[in-house]
Amino acid sequence: MEDILNAVVLLSNFVVVPALAYGSQLALGALGVTLIYGILRFANFAHGDLMAFGTMFVVMATWWMQGAGLSIDPLPTALLALPFGIAAAVAVSLLTDRAVYRFYRRNKSPAMIFVIVSIGVMFLMNGVVRMVIGPDDRSFGDGARFLIKVKEFREATGLSEGLALKLSQGLTIAVTVAVVVALFRFLQKSRTGKAMRAYSDNEDLALLSGVSPDRVVLFAWAIAGTLATIAGTLYGLDKSFKPFTYFQLLLPIFAAAIVGGIGHPVGAVVGGYIVAFSEVTVTYAYRKFLIYVAPESWRPEGLVQLLSTEYKFAVSFVILVVVLLVRPTGIFRGKVI
Repeated sequence: MEDILNAVVLLSNFVVVPALAYGSQLALGALGVTLIYGILRFANFAHGDLMAFGTMFVVMATWWMQGAGLSIDPLPTALLALPFGIAAAVAVSLLTDRAVYRFYRRNKSPAMIFVIVSIGVMFLMNGVVRMVIGPDDRSFGDGARFLIKVKEFREATGLSEGLALKLSQGLTIAVTVAVVVALFRFLQKSRTGKAMRAYSDNEDLALLSGVSPDRVVLFAWAIAGTLATIAGTLYGLDKSFKPFTYFQLLLPIFAAAIVGGIGHPVGAVVGGYIVAFSEVTVTYAYRKFLIYVAPESWRPEGLVQLLSTEYKFAVSFVILVVVLLVRPTGIFRGKVI
């Protein structure tokens, strides 16, 4: 029985908890992508670099606060700096829409034109972030490191395996739950949220009903910028901040949005966790786990790892391709790509 418990703790420590945290980050990112697709009808390839842009301001504000002696220990100072990053991301989103996307929207340009333009915005934003903060890893986390420590868990349970829960992981899951609940309440209960859903379902009918398209677009970009900054900050606290990493995150984020059904908020959340658990479970080495649960004669000598962690984004790519081929509308029947 003790071996089974050790196996469960081991799997929780290296698969379940990391996948929950990573899935929460992907879910927030996918919500931003699916919101813009649902409202503006195009895939925003600049979303990953919007995450990096907002997080960059959070990092710089955090450094300033740390230098000034401001903190909320044991919580990370980045939570205090988060409004600065959100304001910057929302501002650049609205500026980009006014300077770039609005022209093509008014000319009824095809979705492919929007995609190409968003790729240009992506490269521009990526270059700005690299010039301002540099291309290297930037650490900005402070406060307590762990909610549950391995040594304390072992002493409390008597098991040989210990469970570690980082503060950043617990914070990621808690903040994601709060943000998702707040967003869904906004979309379901508020007048603006109902207008956004009506505009997404049937643009012409919504306009005839008196819905202001400019107001809908403004709120869509504001929410997308907020979600991008929160997701990027939580990812940076959990790992580290590096601009190119957020460019790479675009693939699993789009995979999450499409798996759940792009344009469907619930699908974005579910898709985020599906992609995260798929990546983590496929790239985990199960040797020690099988030593605990398998008979001694069956115990493996190798790592029992399907894919190296270097290929985790390949899992997202395979999921994306399979869903587009088999069920383009995703689990919750979102809009067809």
